Amino acid sequence: MRTRVDGADEARETLARQRNDRDGPVFKLASDPRVTRGGAFLRKRRLDELPQLVDILRGEMSLVGPRPEPRCVLEKFEDGQLRRLSVKPGVTGLWQVSGRCETSFLERIALDLESIDRWSLALDFKILAMTIPAVLVGRGAY
Repeated sequence: MRTRVDGADEARETLARQRNDRDGPVFKLASDPRVTRGGAFLRKRRLDELPQLVDILRGEMSLVGPRPEPRCVLEKFEDGQLRRLSVKPGVTGLWQVSGRCETSFLERIALDLESIDRWSLALDFKILAMTIPAVLVGRGAY
């Protein structure tokens, strides 16, 4: 099931110019008109992330790591921020369990880089354990 309407990518720039609930180059709307009713249901429960399990099995993603960003967002990153691309992208990460939509863009990048710098199997397990309640209660889901 698609979570967004046809033409959603084309409408992104127009919507981004009109309003944006995030700071920095990341674009996000709490009430995004491009999201379908079924898509809102899937996104709230994070079920839209399930297809990424295939990417994990193919070795293209990790369970834990910085979230992948669209190219149009990455083009606006500064050099130091691009270091987050030095590891495989993940389905969950330190910033997602540390506040998700409540964190600023700079806090998000700092948490991604902290998790890269402090990487350990124990930290990955801690992040995975913290992800479960965050998903169940829908904290920061938009």
